[in-house]
Amino acid sequence: MTEDGARRDEVRSPDGTPIGILTGGSGPPLLLVHGGLSGMVRFGLLWRQLAPDFRLTAMDRRGRGSSGDAAAYDVHREYEDVRAVAEHVAAETGEPVDAFGHSFGGIAVLGAAASGAPLRRLALYEPPGPPTVPREWLDRVRGYLEAGQTGRAVASFLTEVIGLTREQVEELRRSAPGGDDVLDIAFRTLGREGEALAALDLADLARQVAQPALLLLGTASPAWAGEVVRVLAENLPSAEVAELPGAGHEGVDTAAAVVAERLRGFLLGV
Repeated sequence: MTEDGARRDEVRSPDGTPIGILTGGSGPPLLLVHGGLSGMVRFGLLWRQLAPDFRLTAMDRRGRGSSGDAAAYDVHREYEDVRAVAEHVAAETGEPVDAFGHSFGGIAVLGAAASGAPLRRLALYEPPGPPTVPREWLDRVRGYLEAGQTGRAVASFLTEVIGLTREQVEELRRSAPGGDDVLDIAFRTLGREGEALAALDLADLARQVAQPALLLLGTASPAWAGEVVRVLAENLPSAEVAELPGAGHEGVDTAAAVVAERLRGFLLGV
């Protein structure tokens, strides 16, 4: 993702992993954290909607794009990555940072908030959890990956987990911003992130978060999204749920203007 006037930088996570970031726009600071099978490039459409109102910082999560990786994976390192970037932005701006996390990025934002990151408010678009990755599906996808059938694993993820039809998968591939090798990302991250979600205690994580949160839920999203949002709404100390009519899990692509409107309302009060 390249936007006029934006600058690239790098933040070191506590374990030494370099995390690539892109900063641009004007206004209060807002950190964007993407989900799986992509990088910050996923926010190209949303970036153009939000840049007039926010100083945006998008990060590549570890294992993709401009960020590095570590030999061993632990989801807590993802939390530390977001915290490190939030601390960097807060030091530059002199104020706490708002954060928007899409899908797995929402879990990374929650974990960072629970660990004391300088975050003011959280907006989360359908974070996943144990209901997202049934053991039968996860074992089957691990088998695909071990057999080198990465394309089959990606197709299974998009249709069985995200809930897209094959026609929608083709349309998403044509319309979504490019720039990342989806198969390479899936080979390295799909299995490990699935295992992390299967072991996650959503309720306990939510109870450790003090910040107000907006939970975005598409009315056309898979059933697990509603289950996870319900658990979070019941356990976060301050949360509101906003439904996005007609949107699915990929609303950052298909309903970017509506998502941006909800974010402005929650974060700016407009």
